[in-house]
Amino acid sequence: MNSTNELPVPDADALAHSERMAAHIRAAIGAAGGWISFARYMDLALYAPGLGYYSAGARKLGAAGDFITAPEISPLFGHTLARQVREVLNEGLEEILEVGAGSGALAAALLEELERLNALPARYLILELSADLRERSRDTLAARVPHLLERVAWLNQLPPSFCGLVLGNEVLDAMPVHLVRQHAGRLDELGVEIANGAFCFAPHPAEEALRQAAPGLPLPEDYRTEIGLAAQAFMRSLGACLEKGVVLFIDYGFPAREFFHPERREGTLMCHYRHRAHADPFFLPGLQDITAHVDFSAIAAAAAEDELELVGYTTQAQFLINCGITGILARVPPEDAARYLPLSNQANRLLSPAEMGELFKVIAFSKNRPAPLLGFSQGDRRHTL
Repeated sequence: MNSTNELPVPDADALAHSERMAAHIRAAIGAAGGWISFARYMDLALYAPGLGYYSAGARKLGAAGDFITAPEISPLFGHTLARQVREVLNEGLEEILEVGAGSGALAAALLEELERLNALPARYLILELSADLRERSRDTLAARVPHLLERVAWLNQLPPSFCGLVLGNEVLDAMPVHLVRQHAGRLDELGVEIANGAFCFAPHPAEEALRQAAPGLPLPEDYRTEIGLAAQAFMRSLGACLEKGVVLFIDYGFPAREFFHPERREGTLMCHYRHRAHADPFFLPGLQDITAHVDFSAIAAAAAEDELELVGYTTQAQFLINCGITGILARVPPEDAARYLPLSNQANRLLSPAEMGELFKVIAFSKNRPAPLLGFSQGDRRHTL
């Protein structure tokens, strides 16, 4: 990871925006009596209206932003995922709900391929809290599939009930997390206070909800980690609204035994700024992304509380291979080097263990739908959760 001293210096307007964001957080800390949880800090830094990283207008995704996701790397990702989507839609389920569609690249690729497969959904719903990203996704879809825009609708909250496929790519990692530390035989929560005019971590005894959610295994002294209560609550909300269908999430993370490995004593918290990763969440609030890896065991446990059945868990590489990415790549003949070589390189990034293939996982749940899923036909790792 980079030191913040090695990161690019933002321009004056960006610095002024970050200072407004910092002032907003300082006011929240003051109103709370001088201390807020890290989850509250992360929620403000990412989602405060008009100021937070995902709520303001700066470009976030792609080569000109701070990080790049699989749909921006290649349309192969969405075109391959469409094979899994078609399988679900062919069972009489007519709607897709994408959570956090970002730039709209995944929605566009899915709709392109589903049209090619004669398997378009009746509606493609996008749950997106950021007005800026709603506009970006609308622009992307208008440019790539303008004739399908009438099927797309944007939501700002989960519907009260839903039948169909719920889909999210790199969504769970962006949900606020609580930081905890094992210290002197007890679990502390690391929150945020202000010292000498700067944000800093400060411990408080962990409340009951965090102690209950903590891993049921001994942690080394001064071990720091994250607990994703928000993501767990979101899974329970999904379970409550889904009447029939499938929930599919793609994200980076581990099962609990790997997530809380003794050697991972600083946790997984990570920040992204201009395609550089570092570990300081207090650097330029409002201008950088803040994420944590997903504890997929906790996600599975929370989903089960609202009758979502775990039906698949595997690596991104295995999932894409099961869904036929090699066949989709083969639609371009290798002798057409100008088209084939870039796609081949993109496929390598999606599949290689050294890139996204192993770290990124795919997890699936279903309700009132007993059939297996194509993407987990080989290499299912549910037993590791």
